[in-house]
Amino acid sequence: MRHGVSPSSLALPCLRKVPWHTVLEALTELLPAVSASTWAQRMAAGDVLDEQGNALTPATPYAKGQRVYYWRELPDEQPIPFHHTVLHQCEHLVVADKPHFLPVTPGGRFVQETLLVRLKHQLNLPELSPLHRLDRETAGVVAFCVRPQDRDAYQRLFRQRQMHKVYEAVAPFHGVQGLHDGVRSLDFPLTRSSHLREDPERFYRMEEVPPEQAAQEGLPPNSTTRIERLQPLTAPNHPTALALYRLHPISGKRHQLRVHMAALGLPILHDQFYPTVQKAPGEWEDFTTPPLQLLGRELAFIDPITGQERQFLSRQKLLFK
Repeated sequence: MRHGVSPSSLALPCLRKVPWHTVLEALTELLPAVSASTWAQRMAAGDVLDEQGNALTPATPYAKGQRVYYWRELPDEQPIPFHHTVLHQCEHLVVADKPHFLPVTPGGRFVQETLLVRLKHQLNLPELSPLHRLDRETAGVVAFCVRPQDRDAYQRLFRQRQMHKVYEAVAPFHGVQGLHDGVRSLDFPLTRSSHLREDPERFYRMEEVPPEQAAQEGLPPNSTTRIERLQPLTAPNHPTALALYRLHPISGKRHQLRVHMAALGLPILHDQFYPTVQKAPGEWEDFTTPPLQLLGRELAFIDPITGQERQFLSRQKLLFK
């Protein structure tokens, strides 16, 4: 780990006829987003290693199947001016309260400005790893595993649906016509089940398959959310009336809560992706704009390592301006 970031790795292909003489030539073609001169500079700085931790040079010959380790660099990474809070730390577990806009793990435009890297720096825990994810736009409780040998025990709770997660969201008080099923009048609490899949036209979005199409293609529901409407936040008879909702994800598909709410005609306030795309994920962030009004409020479970009952609550509040 360097500067709180673990290395990325690449296994050099085992081709019958290798078109490259050196590791540098292979990296330049296999990872073209980085130029040959930049790879050479990284090698000269000792930032490209083999499996034994030895520095590779521009002259290192190509070896089939060799694993190469390197560190991602973002010279113009945008600082994120919001701070996390550590809710719990022990020898097995770290739980943090993540602000809006902060990614959980490195990816895309962010490496240092991520919750994982910040916590590694702050707590000096190089093997810390997230047990689940929150969208960058979503705030709330995130749990991390301290020791690699404990990771599977904690993740088993998610696989077996023994991890109790509760979210809160601000959305319209009244449902309008849904995307697929013409919903106009909603009775709460309700349960939304559907088949979600990646949007074929936009890799960063998910889409809900219309029920008729899902039945024709033999696609069973793979996502379920229980939804409660808690209280009105503005006058219910107002055209833009808002309400506070409590969301219980039974499954854990990407963007599930956002897609299900939008499909019911209740898009979460300030959602940039659903029901329509308002901003692409690679755009520079304007932190003066109101964030997505979605909060991971609670995480509760029986700790598989200690047997203790655990409950962690976010200290943040939704601002529905």
